[in-house]
Amino acid sequence: MSEIKVAGRYAKSLIDLAVENNALESAYNDMVLFEKVVDETPELEAILKNPIVPLDKKTGILNGIFTDKVSKLTISFFNVVVSKGRSAILFATAKQFIQQYNLIKGIVTADVTTAAALSPEAKEQIITIVKKELGANQVIVNEKINEKLIGGFILKVGDKQFDASIASGLSKLKKEFAQ
Repeated sequence: MSEIKVAGRYAKSLIDLAVENNALESAYNDMVLFEKVVDETPELEAILKNPIVPLDKKTGILNGIFTDKVSKLTISFFNVVVSKGRSAILFATAKQFIQQYNLIKGIVTADVTTAAALSPEAKEQIITIVKKELGANQVIVNEKINEKLIGGFILKVGDKQFDASIASGLSKLKKEFAQ
Protein backbone atom coordinates (compact mmCIF):
# COMPACT_ATOMS: atom_id res chain seq x y z
CA MET A 1 0.00 0.00 0.00
CA SER A 2 1.33 3.43 -0.86
CA GLU A 3 2.74 5.70 1.81
CA ILE A 4 0.10 8.36 1.11
CA LYS A 5 -2.79 5.90 1.56
CA VAL A 6 -1.38 4.61 4.84
CA ALA A 7 -0.64 8.15 6.04
CA GLY A 8 -4.17 9.19 5.07
CA ARG A 9 -5.64 6.38 7.15
CA TYR A 10 -3.52 7.27 10.17
CA ALA A 11 -4.45 10.94 9.75
CA LYS A 12 -8.15 10.02 9.59
CA SER A 13 -7.76 7.96 12.77
CA LEU A 14 -6.13 10.88 14.55
CA ILE A 15 -8.88 13.24 13.37
CA ASP A 16 -11.56 10.84 14.63
CA LEU A 17 -9.76 10.45 17.96
CA ALA A 18 -9.29 14.22 18.30
CA VAL A 19 -12.97 14.89 17.52
CA GLU A 20 -13.99 12.25 20.06
CA ASN A 21 -11.83 13.99 22.70
CA ASN A 22 -12.87 17.55 21.70
CA ALA A 23 -9.24 18.25 20.79
CA LEU A 24 -9.35 18.76 17.02
CA GLU A 25 -7.93 22.28 17.13
CA SER A 26 -5.04 21.33 19.41
CA ALA A 27 -4.27 18.25 17.27
CA TYR A 28 -4.25 20.48 14.19
CA ASN A 29 -1.85 22.93 15.86
CA ASP A 30 0.33 19.99 16.91
CA MET A 31 0.48 18.62 13.36
CA VAL A 32 1.33 22.07 11.97
CA LEU A 33 4.13 22.36 14.53
CA PHE A 34 5.38 18.83 13.76
CA GLU A 35 5.39 19.53 10.02
CA LYS A 36 7.27 22.79 10.56
CA VAL A 37 9.89 21.16 12.81
CA VAL A 38 10.48 18.31 10.34
CA ASP A 39 10.70 20.81 7.45
CA GLU A 40 13.33 22.79 9.34
CA THR A 41 15.18 19.70 10.59
CA PRO A 42 15.67 17.15 7.79
CA GLU A 43 17.78 15.05 10.16
CA LEU A 44 14.63 14.28 12.18
CA GLU A 45 12.86 12.94 9.10
CA ALA A 46 15.97 10.89 8.24
CA ILE A 47 15.98 9.37 11.73
CA LEU A 48 12.27 8.55 11.57
CA LYS A 49 12.68 6.89 8.15
CA ASN A 50 15.84 4.98 9.05
CA PRO A 51 14.99 1.32 9.76
CA ILE A 52 18.30 0.81 11.61
CA VAL A 53 17.44 3.29 14.39
CA PRO A 54 15.71 1.35 17.20
CA LEU A 55 12.04 2.17 17.86
CA ASP A 56 12.70 3.15 21.48
CA LYS A 57 15.31 5.69 20.32
CA LYS A 58 12.79 7.18 17.85
CA THR A 59 10.17 7.38 20.60
CA GLY A 60 12.70 9.00 22.94
CA ILE A 61 13.67 11.58 20.33
CA LEU A 62 10.03 12.49 19.57
CA ASN A 63 9.17 12.65 23.27
CA GLY A 64 12.24 14.77 23.97
CA ILE A 65 11.40 17.28 21.25
CA PHE A 66 7.60 17.45 21.54
CA THR A 67 6.49 16.49 25.08
CA ASP A 68 6.23 20.08 26.30
CA LYS A 69 5.03 21.47 22.97
CA VAL A 70 2.12 19.22 21.96
CA SER A 71 -0.88 17.61 23.63
CA LYS A 72 -0.80 14.23 25.35
CA LEU A 73 -3.08 12.90 22.60
CA THR A 74 -0.50 13.77 19.95
CA ILE A 75 2.40 12.30 21.94
CA SER A 76 0.38 9.10 22.43
CA PHE A 77 -0.34 9.03 18.70
CA PHE A 78 3.37 9.43 17.89
CA ASN A 79 4.23 6.61 20.31
CA VAL A 80 1.63 4.25 18.81
CA VAL A 81 2.74 4.93 15.24
CA VAL A 82 6.40 4.41 16.13
CA SER A 83 5.64 1.23 18.11
CA LYS A 84 3.86 -0.17 15.02
CA GLY A 85 7.06 0.40 13.02
CA ARG A 86 5.46 3.17 10.95
CA SER A 87 7.61 6.13 12.02
CA ALA A 88 8.63 6.64 8.38
CA ILE A 89 5.13 7.91 7.56
CA LEU A 90 4.75 10.38 10.44
CA PHE A 91 5.66 13.38 8.28
CA ALA A 92 3.27 12.28 5.51
CA THR A 93 0.61 11.66 8.16
CA ALA A 94 0.98 15.23 9.45
CA LYS A 95 0.55 16.56 5.90
CA GLN A 96 -2.49 14.35 5.32
CA PHE A 97 -3.97 15.43 8.66
CA ILE A 98 -3.65 19.10 7.69
CA GLN A 99 -5.26 18.43 4.30
CA GLN A 100 -8.16 16.51 5.85
CA TYR A 101 -8.62 19.18 8.55
CA ASN A 102 -8.74 21.90 5.88
CA LEU A 103 -11.32 19.89 3.95
CA ILE A 104 -13.50 19.51 7.05
CA LYS A 105 -13.24 23.21 7.92
CA GLY A 106 -13.73 24.43 4.33
CA ILE A 107 -10.27 25.97 4.13
CA VAL A 108 -8.78 26.29 0.65
CA THR A 109 -5.19 27.16 -0.26
CA ALA A 110 -4.69 29.36 -3.30
CA ASP A 111 -1.21 29.69 -4.79
CA VAL A 112 -0.87 33.00 -6.64
CA THR A 113 2.18 33.70 -8.75
CA THR A 114 2.62 37.30 -9.89
CA ALA A 115 5.33 39.47 -11.44
CA ALA A 116 5.16 41.86 -8.46
CA ALA A 117 3.73 41.70 -4.94
CA LEU A 118 -0.05 41.69 -4.68
CA SER A 119 -1.76 44.77 -3.34
CA PRO A 120 -4.07 44.19 -0.36
CA GLU A 121 -7.06 45.00 -2.62
CA ALA A 122 -6.00 42.44 -5.26
CA LYS A 123 -5.42 39.81 -2.58
CA GLU A 124 -8.88 40.48 -1.14
CA GLN A 125 -10.44 40.17 -4.62
CA ILE A 126 -8.78 36.80 -5.14
CA ILE A 127 -9.99 35.61 -1.75
CA THR A 128 -13.56 36.75 -2.52
CA ILE A 129 -13.59 35.05 -5.94
CA VAL A 130 -12.15 31.77 -4.64
CA LYS A 131 -14.62 31.73 -1.72
CA LYS A 132 -17.52 32.33 -4.10
CA GLU A 133 -16.46 29.83 -6.76
CA LEU A 134 -15.51 27.01 -4.40
CA GLY A 135 -17.86 27.71 -1.48
CA ALA A 136 -14.89 27.92 0.87
CA ASN A 137 -15.15 29.30 4.41
CA GLN A 138 -11.57 30.53 4.42
CA VAL A 139 -8.87 31.02 1.79
CA ILE A 140 -5.17 30.93 2.54
CA VAL A 141 -3.20 32.79 -0.14
CA ASN A 142 0.39 31.73 -0.81
CA GLU A 143 2.09 34.43 -2.84
CA LYS A 144 5.02 33.75 -5.14
CA ILE A 145 6.81 36.32 -7.26
CA ASN A 146 8.12 35.38 -10.70
CA GLU A 147 9.35 38.38 -12.65
CA LYS A 148 9.34 36.35 -15.89
CA LEU A 149 5.54 36.61 -15.96
CA ILE A 150 5.91 40.28 -16.97
CA GLY A 151 2.42 41.03 -15.64
CA GLY A 152 -0.85 39.34 -14.72
CA PHE A 153 -0.99 36.28 -12.48
CA ILE A 154 -1.28 32.50 -12.26
CA LEU A 155 -3.82 31.21 -9.74
CA LYS A 156 -3.65 27.58 -8.65
CA VAL A 157 -6.21 26.03 -6.32
CA GLY A 158 -5.91 22.30 -5.81
CA ASP A 159 -5.46 20.73 -9.22
CA LYS A 160 -7.00 23.66 -11.11
CA GLN A 161 -4.95 26.46 -12.60
CA PHE A 162 -5.95 29.78 -14.18
CA ASP A 163 -3.17 31.48 -16.13
CA ALA A 164 -3.76 35.19 -16.79
CA SER A 165 -0.10 36.12 -17.18
CA ILE A 166 1.24 38.27 -19.99
CA ALA A 167 4.08 35.79 -20.57
CA SER A 168 1.54 33.03 -21.20
CA GLY A 169 -0.42 35.24 -23.59
CA LEU A 170 2.74 36.12 -25.51
CA SER A 171 3.69 32.46 -25.69
CA LYS A 172 0.26 31.56 -27.14
CA LEU A 173 0.54 34.38 -29.67
CA LYS A 174 4.00 33.18 -30.68
CA LYS A 175 2.66 29.66 -31.28
CA GLU A 176 -0.23 31.01 -33.37
CA PHE A 177 2.10 33.07 -35.55
CA ALA A 178 4.43 30.07 -35.96
CA GLN A 179 1.57 28.08 -37.51
